[in-house]
Amino acid sequence: MSLVDENRVDLSATFEGLTAEAAELRIRVTELRQELADLGERMNVISTALRSTRS
Repeated sequence: MSLVDENRVDLSATFEGLTAEAAELRIRVTELRQELADLGERMNVISTALRSTRS
């Protein structure tokens, strides 16, 4: 195998690895967004409950 062929294999492997990593990161970002939305909802519920106890 020539140096050019080896570089193509390395480039291909790097591209595949980065593509897989990007997919994993997209999934994690989606999970974190959902967790933040859930947290915001809980904060609203607690805030409403605190306001109702002050009245």
